[in-house]
Amino acid sequence: MAVCKGCGDESDSLKTVKVGGKSKKLCEDCVDRAREAAEIAEASESVVQGMMGFKGRR
Repeated sequence: MAVCKGCGDESDSLKTVKVGGKSKKLCEDCVDRAREAAEIAEASESVVQGMMGFKGRR
């Protein structure tokens, strides 16, 4: 059994995803949480840029 790097639980199958520029092997639940966190961070960055009047992207 492989161990998830996100939660530390053992899982039958792990997926490799990029989190913060680094590849990590995560279970299905942690992959979903990481995806949601990335979407929230992107949306909040967009709102802040809109408030600041920023017209471009990084």
